[in-house]
Amino acid sequence: MGHLTGLEDLLRECAPQVLAALTRRYGDFDTCEDAVQEALLAAARQWPAEGIPASPRGWLVTVATRRRVEALRNDTARRKREEAVAVEPLPEVRDDELTVLFLCCHPALSTPSQVTLTLRAVGGLTTAEIARALLIPEPTVGQRISRAKQRIRAAGGRFEMPAPEQLGDRLDAVLHVLYLIFNEGYTASSGPSLHRVELTREAIRLTRQLHRQLPDEGEVAGLLALMLLTDARRPARTQSDGALVPLAEQDRRRWDAAAIAEGVAILTATLPRARLGPFQLQAAIAAVHDEATRAEATDWPQILVLYGMLHAIAPSPMVTLNRIVARAMVEGPAVALADLDAAATDPVLAEHYRLAAVRAHLLELAGDPAAAREHYRAAARRTLSLPEQRYLESRAARTGT
Repeated sequence: MGHLTGLEDLLRECAPQVLAALTRRYGDFDTCEDAVQEALLAAARQWPAEGIPASPRGWLVTVATRRRVEALRNDTARRKREEAVAVEPLPEVRDDELTVLFLCCHPALSTPSQVTLTLRAVGGLTTAEIARALLIPEPTVGQRISRAKQRIRAAGGRFEMPAPEQLGDRLDAVLHVLYLIFNEGYTASSGPSLHRVELTREAIRLTRQLHRQLPDEGEVAGLLALMLLTDARRPARTQSDGALVPLAEQDRRRWDAAAIAEGVAILTATLPRARLGPFQLQAAIAAVHDEATRAEATDWPQILVLYGMLHAIAPSPMVTLNRIVARAMVEGPAVALADLDAAATDPVLAEHYRLAAVRAHLLELAGDPAAAREHYRAAARRTLSLPEQRYLESRAARTGT
């Protein structure tokens, strides 16, 4: 999709606000979302030629309202009622993006549906753009969006913030969706490219908005810091031919110093006052890596401690693997290989390419190139990402024949 233009940025910023204005007035999220998409497409066609109106959001609300009226014209009584409302003064566009985001992450939806609906309703991406970003057919995206809106309606989803007792769980779901969008953009799970920049950029933009609206939520700040500190390394993660460059071999002069400084500042301001959570701990680990000017200067003992804390409050297979790698860097590969044998009993990890890749790395550190080569090749066979596959095959080749 290329670098976002100022017009695209403006439309994506306006999208959830305009949707909120219509949904607050009419109540039916389904029809309003379709109308807003049509208004965004109309703006993308007209504004480059005619110029951006003095009130972009007001223009979009007006056009979306008309589109919604047109969509309901088969019902004469409803048409008269809608047209009467449509000539009322436009409502003040309120900052209701947060409400839209919570609605898109409604618990009645599956995670893939939450991701897709969030990208469209909050991110302002078209169906075609989402299909390209997620590498799935456009009809599949359309079906997900349609079914997601139907499920929200069937579950009685309303355009309002969750009740206080539900807020924590719903915010966790929102953060999870934003994290998934970022990760899919930063290390694409399949396809020819390592990065899908449109997804990482959108995840950071949405998380930045969420942080602005919920400045006292430590995990929101932690997620934003984590995204900034991780994405800062993107310029050095690939060679000119798209080949993956591992962290230890990256040219750190190419890292985004401004993003690192912002991420560290957010984390530094958050840690003393917020309840510690997994995103803050992951951001702290990323900060330790980013603040090392050379790979050899990385404070691995501190990283191992942080992974131990993360494992205690939010254990997961990937945390287990990363903790094992950190332990290898502190205590040696033999100890870490014993931990890996224990971790391999987890069915989630047993066939995952990362398990084989970590084992290969540890065996290489332990001085067993033949065994390392075997596991690098096994990892390469299991991943669907072509850049990671090429990298793992190159590591196998470097261990000799």
